[in-house]
Amino acid sequence: MNVFAEFHAALAKSLDALVAEGKLQAGLDLSRAVVEPPRDAAHGDLSTNAALVLAKAARTKPRDVAQLLADKLALDPRVAAVEIAGPGFVNLRLKQSVWRDIARAILMLGERYGDGAMGDGKAVNVEYVSANPTGPMHVGHCRGAVVGDALAALLEKTGHTVTREYYINDAGAQVDQLARSVHHRYREALGENPGPVPEGLYPGDYLKPVAEALARELGPKYRAAPEAEWLPVFRTRAVAEMMALIRDDLKALGVEHKVFTSEKRDLVEHGRVEEAVERLKLRDLVYTGVLEPPKGMKPDDWEPRPQLLFRATQFGDDVDRPLAKSDGAWTYFAADMAYHLDKYRRGFVRLIDVWGADHGGYVKRVDAAVKALSEGRATLEVKLCQMVNLLDKGEPVKMSKRAGTFVTLRDVVNEVGADVVRFVMLTRKPDQHLDFDFAKVREQSKDNPVFYVQYAHARHRSALRLAAREFEGLDASEAALAKADLDRLADAEEIALLRLLSSYPRMLEAAAEAGEPHRVAFWLYDLASAFHQLWSRGNAEPAMRFVVPGDRETTLARLALVRAVGVTIASGLRLLGVAPAEELR
Repeated sequence: MNVFAEFHAALAKSLDALVAEGKLQAGLDLSRAVVEPPRDAAHGDLSTNAALVLAKAARTKPRDVAQLLADKLALDPRVAAVEIAGPGFVNLRLKQSVWRDIARAILMLGERYGDGAMGDGKAVNVEYVSANPTGPMHVGHCRGAVVGDALAALLEKTGHTVTREYYINDAGAQVDQLARSVHHRYREALGENPGPVPEGLYPGDYLKPVAEALARELGPKYRAAPEAEWLPVFRTRAVAEMMALIRDDLKALGVEHKVFTSEKRDLVEHGRVEEAVERLKLRDLVYTGVLEPPKGMKPDDWEPRPQLLFRATQFGDDVDRPLAKSDGAWTYFAADMAYHLDKYRRGFVRLIDVWGADHGGYVKRVDAAVKALSEGRATLEVKLCQMVNLLDKGEPVKMSKRAGTFVTLRDVVNEVGADVVRFVMLTRKPDQHLDFDFAKVREQSKDNPVFYVQYAHARHRSALRLAAREFEGLDASEAALAKADLDRLADAEEIALLRLLSSYPRMLEAAAEAGEPHRVAFWLYDLASAFHQLWSRGNAEPAMRFVVPGDRETTLARLALVRAVGVTIASGLRLLGVAPAEELR
């Protein structure tokens, strides 16, 4: 049940009636009209700009169109009053029965409340994390993992068909360095003392089990062999073991991708990079040229040379981009072009990538590539995630000994739990820096949004348990509560809470359209705040308590409201990948 969508449909119906009556001409477009809460709650419950949108095409003054629409909407049995404001806004006041019906709808739908069809089943590819397979996940990867996973769930909730994807960068120089790092540990496992890990290699202890396994399986075969012999073997095994480690880390966070695409196996070995370049050549979008020195670099420090270039500037980029290195090997960008073409060929025209903020300068060139390779049919949306500062009582947390250079995702999850980590990662917009303070996320206070929302869900459960003790044989099932006398919900704060619940589907659609799952966390905090406020009022005014001793009917009505709040909080938390708390101690 989406009140705002329902009244948008009522607008369309009113417009059709006015056209049939000859009061407005046919063909008027309502697609830019919105139905939303007015900025000032004193102006009513709903407001629409429909008259302003239609007036020019209707060749009529906005207030005249507003009056025609208002006269029709006033006939709707759900409407208590209609007012025309300003240049032609139509404001509606709804009957309280509308808000009570929201509670009934939530009780009958359960956590399906808020499910929408705006996506119309369209396929969306959400690629997130995609960390190089060179070690365990660190806390920086954690934020992108949560944002991407929550965004995928949000899109599914609103009717999209979503593929969660991980791109394995296993064809670059970093995996050769990984193989060399494992070989160094392999020699240690064989009893050698090769000295400290050389500069540029990966020093973490997480490589020791991989090397020890290779030593057991291969013996000294590659101890002194030429690098050309052992490098492919160690590279393949190391990447496989690191991806197993990454999958396990992500699983601990509640993140599971459905598709893993390998740069080496799925692109390079199948000539996909060459195909992408040839596709551009056929449209004269590749040429050999010489680039200007990068910004900030002096001409004396720049060696101009002919390069194979993509005409990225034709698609909004600042400069044309190199496709091949001086040794003839393809650039990382060329491989990324091939990867995004591969996604497009698999049927995705909406591509969403979640990257770290350090990749911000890469957005324009990949966007240009997607436009060029799909001939404008596909769109790329990039969500950039800023750094996470890990603190404890305001002090920076030291690095992980196991990882060697950073704090691992698994360290953080083991410390506070996946639910806390996921929710906290969504308490700021992704493009803002986030302070994750272990002391703060353990606080049981309003200042800790994780606790505050979970406390609301736990409190709703405690109200249901209290009612069961107070009234013998009380049926507090959703079906029974939906039949309660909800006319007893007449207090202004009760109605305000119902109004807030009614905005959940609209908020989900807006969040999905903007690609901003953090909006869900913000909204849940507002809902929890309103619920806690009503609970606290009951402490001061016994007549306003959710469970009223001796008054079974009022208790049932209020339990219907309580359960509607609990169901909606649970729905929102699960969408974010968080399990709702049944009780807190």
